[in-house]
Amino acid sequence: MSSSSTASGHLAASGLADVASSEASLRRFLHGLPGIDAVGLQARASGLGTRSIKTTAKAYAIDLAISMIDLTTLEGADTPGKVRSLCQKAKNPDPGNPDVPHTAAVCVYPDMVPFAKEALGGAPINVAAVATAFPSGRAGLPVKLADTAEAVAAGADEIDMVIDRGAFLSGRYLEIFELIAEIKKACERPDGTAAHLKVIFETGELVTYDNIRRASWLAMLAGADFIKTSTGKVTVNATPANTLVLMEAVRDFRNATGVQVGVKPAGGIRTTKDAMKYLVMVNEILGDDWLSPDWFRFGASSLLNDLLMQRQKLASGRYSGPDYVTVD
Repeated sequence: MSSSSTASGHLAASGLADVASSEASLRRFLHGLPGIDAVGLQARASGLGTRSIKTTAKAYAIDLAISMIDLTTLEGADTPGKVRSLCQKAKNPDPGNPDVPHTAAVCVYPDMVPFAKEALGGAPINVAAVATAFPSGRAGLPVKLADTAEAVAAGADEIDMVIDRGAFLSGRYLEIFELIAEIKKACERPDGTAAHLKVIFETGELVTYDNIRRASWLAMLAGADFIKTSTGKVTVNATPANTLVLMEAVRDFRNATGVQVGVKPAGGIRTTKDAMKYLVMVNEILGDDWLSPDWFRFGASSLLNDLLMQRQKLASGRYSGPDYVTVD
């Protein structure tokens, strides 16, 4: 049985299968979700961020964070050579130390997928491709489906899609639901397997925390395997507060349906201190079940370098500086 049919069975058992039967019922459900106290949410996120991780636990947490990174290059000037170099770094973050774990994935544009697959070879590292008119999400459905299908056919293991924020903010929830469901189908391969689908909200453009919660439930109901804060291409990307909303949503969704969904904060997470804050949040809000690259990721391009420098400092007692790591 496919993961999508299993999820459908869980939704039916939880009484949520008909939530998206019409625009009215979907709106009623989403606007019936509990409201968010913005001040309380921000205070809680800030409080979790003050907790420290000590020596031995910090060493473990640094390696865990490295293993959770989607090492990313999403620039118009990307070349096959740059992607190959990034893949080598994903496989061997510190060439002088084989004990450093590899990253979870490499995230690229669809046309770069073949080069990433070739460079990674048989390494247990996924190739994620951004699709559906990334980063704006403003294109017709045929274009979005073709974008996804191209990446999957090229060997993408994961698809990071973006929702049309204009449609969402206009209240066209069923349109968004159907888009995600169609992209989910486009992730299927002829052999019955499927690329995992990560749905990006661009939380910085959704205006309110209530909207972020609604978008989270909307994506999960439509079949998202992961929900993701941001593209990294706008002013406000991942924050502890908006990521906390996603964490609470996946926790509540699993409690309601039995279906576990992953979380990926992306954009603006650059330092080990930042990463530690998010891992504390995962531990406190979601627990051990999510403390794995299978269920939690960092979308980042520069975070890995800082983690490597902090790892070296813990091992030697000296801060090695930026020359210790390779330039992306």
